[in-house]
Amino acid sequence: MPAVSDYFPADTSRASLLAAQRLVSGRAVVKDDFNELRHIGGVDQAFSDDKIISGIVVLDHGSFKVVECVHSIRPVSFPYIPTFLSFREGPVIVDAFKELKTLPDMLLVDGAGINHPRGAGIATHIGVALDVPTIGITKKILCGEGNEPTGLGETNPLVYEGRKVGWLLKSSKRSRAIIVAPGHRVSLDSSLSIVRSCLRGHKLPEPVRLAHEYVTGLKRKLSRPSLS
Repeated sequence: MPAVSDYFPADTSRASLLAAQRLVSGRAVVKDDFNELRHIGGVDQAFSDDKIISGIVVLDHGSFKVVECVHSIRPVSFPYIPTFLSFREGPVIVDAFKELKTLPDMLLVDGAGINHPRGAGIATHIGVALDVPTIGITKKILCGEGNEPTGLGETNPLVYEGRKVGWLLKSSKRSRAIIVAPGHRVSLDSSLSIVRSCLRGHKLPEPVRLAHEYVTGLKRKLSRPSLS
């Protein structure tokens, strides 16, 4: 069994990063392998100067009340390279996850899942590295094609290289569809039904929306000038 560090190699050459992504995609499970959803978490990141903030908000899946919020902050140590964001943001998510006292039965991650050119979006990368069921949520298509749904609640499949890799879901009347994709240990159909169950009148499902609010608040605190 690979260690967490194997998925985030110290060697950041392109060959090493591609090898890590092959490891991720090769171990990703796109079928249901999770327990009853009692607690569901949302993950989002924010940047403040040279720091990256990762926040995880855990909710009771029945009431959607917040059970726990944790975060981690690290210096940015990897450049912004499209399709390699896991290596920039992943380690700080792992740090935050280690702080949790209430482990979620499912994590909704702001980022791609299997809907990634090499099947290793950040939701899949984190899910495999931590062996946690995950779903990816994005606002834009990273790869693949799908028709934009027009009616509230409507969905259309996202297809990449002849294979279904996610869904376009019209979650809000006033916004374009969000992209929902399995990360790890969840099927295509369940990823959609779980995200639907987490919608509360906003574009983003509630765990991700609250995680976004949480890290945005942390960023404001970090950016606030200290009084001397």
